[in-house]
Amino acid sequence: MNPTSPDLSSEGANPVHFTPEEWMEFRVRYSNMKHSMNNALAVFMALAELAQRNPENYEKLARSVCTRTSEIVGLIQEFSDYLDTKGSPPPVR
Repeated sequence: MNPTSPDLSSEGANPVHFTPEEWMEFRVRYSNMKHSMNNALAVFMALAELAQRNPENYEKLARSVCTRTSEIVGLIQEFSDYLDTKGSPPPVR
């Protein structure tokens, strides 16, 4: 399999180009972020279901949401920062 470099550009933005090695790194980083987010959401869903059955679990759900939500925001910010380093440099004026 020969991965191609995606063009992740949007109108008015500089395109993002990856070497094959960078593309693999992107895929690993994205996969790790997605895995961590899915794990947190699965915990939220399980605790929400438990809380519906027993209202005493609402406090545990609230604690988990407060803790894990900041972790998710951090993951997204870290991934965004990584992507920012991959954009093409601005034109020299």
